[in-house]
Amino acid sequence: MNLTINVVEETKKSIVNLSGEIDAYTAPQLKETLLPLTQQRGNIVEVDLENVTYMDSTGLGIFISALKSTKEHESMMRLVNIQDRVLRLFKITGLDEIMDINAAIRGGSE
Repeated sequence: MNLTINVVEETKKSIVNLSGEIDAYTAPQLKETLLPLTQQRGNIVEVDLENVTYMDSTGLGIFISALKSTKEHESMMRLVNIQDRVLRLFKITGLDEIMDINAAIRGGSE
């Protein structure tokens, strides 16, 4: 499976739309796109994971690197629309406690 990455640049905000699988084969492509965005001081990087169907520990490593980069460069990263299957990885590792994560809400109304 492939990973499609689409970046939309706004003022002081980068929206990274991901679609597909994040694994050992696609993680380098994600890293090359994501890390430079976190190195822009004051930038908010919003990563939309709605269409990510699978992620392994390699993907988690990329997000950990990106989080460290945001702290070093005074930027911010927010993960949005995470599907349950992928969110479970963040919860098992405790990363949901240190990352700004908004899970997808499916069905019903608030």
